[in-house]
Amino acid sequence: MAHLNLNKILIALVLLVWGHAAFSHGGVSLENDRCIIKVGPHTAHFSGYQPKTRAGKEFCEDVPVVGNAVFVIDLLMPELRKMNVEFRILRDTSGKGYRTVYADLGSAKDIEAATIYHLPKEYYPRGTVLAEYDFSESGMYIGVVRANHPETSTEYISVFPFAVGITRYTQYLFPWGLGVLIGGPLLGLLAWRASRKNH
Repeated sequence: MAHLNLNKILIALVLLVWGHAAFSHGGVSLENDRCIIKVGPHTAHFSGYQPKTRAGKEFCEDVPVVGNAVFVIDLLMPELRKMNVEFRILRDTSGKGYRTVYADLGSAKDIEAATIYHLPKEYYPRGTVLAEYDFSESGMYIGVVRANHPETSTEYISVFPFAVGITRYTQYLFPWGLGVLIGGPLLGLLAWRASRKNH
């Protein structure tokens, strides 16, 4: 019986840690090796480059190195090409990191105060939005894409948190470490109790 309980606890611990490591990055998801941004019901393709430090290597979601970064947003859906599109990069003032949603950004004043880069709304009939920013420090940032239809006033917002200069190993070290810290002593206690019952 103790052996079965031990297996259940092990499975629960693995799921807990995996759940922390595999969470989605806000409005960005990886589909068929493409980085997709959901802007309301519409989709756009996101890609980034650091030509000064990483030549032509493309990145998706997180910016690998502190420094200059070029962001390319391809508006895949024809509906988005009929809208005015605005792009912002904000400092992560809420401290929620990858769990940040639009409500966490606060009021329009708060968003403006946290903005470090702003590409004003513009109409992109060819479907390509290009932005460039020189990051001076590592940390968490928030990307915001806002699409507004000039005739219907329909508005869609996509929020995608991303890291700059932080490796995935560092990002996931905490949840794995937490699993070891909690699971290690617990498994030890269960093993000790099981051995006492057998004697």
